[in-house]
Amino acid sequence: MPHRQPREHLLAALLESPEDAILSVSLDGAIDTWSQGAQCIYGYPAEEITGQPLSRLVPLHEWPGLQNIFSLAASNGSACSETTERLHKDGSRKFLRVKRLFVRDEQGNVTGFLERARTLNSCGADTLAEAPLRSIIEQMPGLHWMTDQNLRITANWGKDLAAAKILPDALVGRSVCEFLACADRHTTPIAEHYDALRGLSSQFELGWKNRVLDVRLEPLRTPAAEIAGCLGSAMDITARKKNEEQAHHQARHDALTGLANYREFMDRLEQEVRRAERSHHSFTVLLLDLDGLKRINDLHGHLAGNRALQRLATVMSEHCRSTDLAVRYGGDEFALLMIDSDKGMAEQVAHRIENGLQTDQGKPPISVSIGVGVYPEDGRSAHELIEAADRQLYNYKRTENRRTVPHTSRALSSKKASR
Repeated sequence: MPHRQPREHLLAALLESPEDAILSVSLDGAIDTWSQGAQCIYGYPAEEITGQPLSRLVPLHEWPGLQNIFSLAASNGSACSETTERLHKDGSRKFLRVKRLFVRDEQGNVTGFLERARTLNSCGADTLAEAPLRSIIEQMPGLHWMTDQNLRITANWGKDLAAAKILPDALVGRSVCEFLACADRHTTPIAEHYDALRGLSSQFELGWKNRVLDVRLEPLRTPAAEIAGCLGSAMDITARKKNEEQAHHQARHDALTGLANYREFMDRLEQEVRRAERSHHSFTVLLLDLDGLKRINDLHGHLAGNRALQRLATVMSEHCRSTDLAVRYGGDEFALLMIDSDKGMAEQVAHRIENGLQTDQGKPPISVSIGVGVYPEDGRSAHELIEAADRQLYNYKRTENRRTVPHTSRALSSKKASR
């Protein structure tokens, strides 16, 4: 057996390796050399594919990239690498990480190129050293992915893949736009991926498949610090967001009636005052007192008193608009913030609430006293509006003929009397 030079030994070993597809291509696009690994990955034996054009392995959408390879060869290009898609003999597609080296003659002219490729979604056995690392990667909390500069996914892993019904590396070869169901590069989350390609990091929340994700994006850098793509990491915070929303709701709503509480009312009232100052629109505040709550508690018990409060809250919710804010102000006091309304609209709602209580079948019967404050006639601040409505309410309570005079005229006459 003739003695082989060291380079020949190395070349023979590479060509016999089943892990990497190694092939050489001439400038006219014909495949000259075909390794054992190439047969394993592409499915073609050497005798069938040698001499055939490389385009036989390339899907139509990858042809522009293939043409670019030969343009680089013609201009004496240098080594390069990329993630690409290739065709198997059976018609299936393979997603590969390809390293390419241009072959030169003695004068330095490019005569072709040597290509070495490895599948990105290989299910082959790990080496002893790689197994623990892969186990750690696959059990990392969250969902993680890497992309190339074209935002094509080159790897994906993470513990939350199972919940999302995504297998490790199942996204390889797909675009981030497809994965995250967003085609507009100027909106979240695609805009942030393009930012990462420019070296910018970002963190944001994203609604995805009925879940809420906390997403962190970073530029993916080579050992030489060049940006090669993006590194994305997402944590499922759906449960946390739900707990936060529940806590926020409980902090701003009355537990007994379900209406907004004093804190929410004052914040919204201040906001509405500022909005009215800018837009010069009118709005109204109604203050309501449940009549005789102490008497109900004394005669029928506190459970009956609680039910009376709940009955009033129900009637208020039924007779106000979805844009209005119904509030348990405190104790037996309630409020209604009516957006974009005037005195006439407020008095109509007050009548509907009174009538609703009169037709309510609950026992004991309940009634309510109501005062109205109108912006800007009765005041231009939250404090002034509440004071105006409060004065009208208590003047109304002191009116001796409240059982015989309609609410609107009673309220107006009380207001005049207070002046």
